[in-house]
Parts: sequence; structure tokens; C-alpha cells
Amino acid sequence: MTRTWIATAANFFFPGAGYLILGQKVPLAIAWLIGVLGLTYVETSVKTAAPDLYLPMFASVFLMNIAFAVDAFQLGKATAK
Repeated sequence: MTRTWIATAANFFFPGAGYLILGQKVPLAIAWLIGVLGLTYVETSVKTAAPDLYLPMFASVFLMNIAFAVDAFQLGKATAK
């Protein structure tokens, strides 16, 4: 169960990393990790270039990260049985 919680936290901060920890969805996990690096770059650039857009983007990314974390938790629980 500890591995499930580690994967959940990893997927929240770095979507895709939790799947790699669980050994699941590996090709997608790598794609999501690459995508999140690009999205993080854009998010930090938007903060200075278009400050009005930063809050909606931050909220959207936060919601996505929660969804990735929940999915990793459910997958980890299912595979631990």
C-alpha cells in the first residue's frame, strides 16, 4: 500500500511518474511526463507574459494533477489486490 501512496504523490506532482512507479501505462506515462514538462514551462512563462491567464491555467493544471493522482491511487489499489 505504501507504493500506492508514493505513486499517488508522484502522479500529483509529475503526472506519469506514478504510473512508472506502479509499472503501468508506461508509454503513456512517458508521454505525460514530457507533456507536463512543456506545460510547466508554458505555465511559468504565462505568469509574466499574461498574468490574467495564470490563475485559470494554474487551476486547470491543479485539477488535472488531482485527477492523475486519484487515477494512480485507484490503479495502485487495484493492482495490490
